[in-house]
Amino acid sequence: MGRKAGGLFINSKRFSSLHKPCMKEMIMFMNCMATSHSDVEACAKQKEILNTCIESQSKKNRKSWGSINYQLQRLSRGRK
Repeated sequence: MGRKAGGLFINSKRFSSLHKPCMKEMIMFMNCMATSHSDVEACAKQKEILNTCIESQSKKNRKSWGSINYQLQRLSRGRK
């Protein structure tokens, strides 16, 4: 149910762990919060760095090409 036999399909959740763009900034912020006992004012610099990284990764700045599975379906339609 759902997929035709022999169709192309990639589990995109499996590849999501490969690209973590703001992980380093988040770890720096969390380490600062742990050492300063959750004092946000002491970690203002790390928080600002993390916010700018997250804003730069937002979807409004990127051109969407659709999911990988959508592109594979398009390719298989042209192949028939």
